[in-house]
Amino acid sequence: MKKIIALPLALFILSCGSSQIAQKNYAKADVAKYMNTITPADLKKHLFIVAGDEMEGRNTGTEGQKKAGRYLISQYEENGISYPKGAENFYQPVPSAFMARAFSPKLNDSENIWAFIEGTEKPEEILVISAHYDHVGMKNGEIYNGADDDGSGTVALLEIALAFMQAKKDGYGPKRSILFLHVTGEEHGLHGSRYYSENPLFPIENTIADLNIDMIGRRDDDHKDNGNYVYIIGSDRLSTELHNINEAANEKYTKLELDYRYNDRNDPNRFYFRSDHYNFAKHGIPIIFYFNGVHADYHKPGDTPDKIEYDLLAKRAQLAFATAWELANRENRPVVDKNGE
Repeated sequence: MKKIIALPLALFILSCGSSQIAQKNYAKADVAKYMNTITPADLKKHLFIVAGDEMEGRNTGTEGQKKAGRYLISQYEENGISYPKGAENFYQPVPSAFMARAFSPKLNDSENIWAFIEGTEKPEEILVISAHYDHVGMKNGEIYNGADDDGSGTVALLEIALAFMQAKKDGYGPKRSILFLHVTGEEHGLHGSRYYSENPLFPIENTIADLNIDMIGRRDDDHKDNGNYVYIIGSDRLSTELHNINEAANEKYTKLELDYRYNDRNDPNRFYFRSDHYNFAKHGIPIIFYFNGVHADYHKPGDTPDKIEYDLLAKRAQLAFATAWELANRENRPVVDKNGE
């Protein structure tokens, strides 16, 4: 009898010791080290490809957009990041019929692109980080490159994924799973994110938050003398805790000016409703929208990679990474304590 009792006790003690060691090791993770792998040089390298003339403005369903998508997939594959469990490949098809609208041109079939790092402790809980990789294509023979909109978010998302993968290789894989979601059809009506939210690969209630990155490579006229800022939209609409997590990450790591003017419920621009995070928010999922505001080249041929401020792009991407790190690794998912209004 004593041996039967002693064996579980010994296993219990060993289990507690192992847990403490794992926690101690995780506490030693150098978050800044991984954050700083997101560099201006790497972002620039990717963006001159993704928003280059060869992609012909990445209009939804065109060969140029598909070519940009293939480049993203090649980068994930080269760095050992696969598509999600339960998926057949890196693509979530978004059919033309789903995107049909009376006031919009007919769009070709297109695809969301997804990459995935499975969580080590709570794999069923999913953090989504999103950016749209489409733009508006060509008009009257001119290429609308969409370097800021949203080439900047696209390459930031890629580099954030690579930073998490480096941490995983060093033994610090995220405790929760992370879905890196490049959505299509944003410029024509947020179609790709709407399709995913209505046809999620994982139960939508398992999604703990969406961090959406849309235009973070330039500055607007209100900040022409100081680019050390980013607009934060929606962070407190559903979760006070999510808002505080982002604030704390910024204070510890990036020290950007967090500008909340467009989070005003009476904002006439209605930016809260105009990017892909909204299709998560309407399902009660806490969101943050990272944004640099509009500028003279917004939706014009002048939105080219040479005009991006890569130091600013890197710093804003690093904030999204630091916030994602906390969300992926903290004990509890952010509490939803508001209704989104």
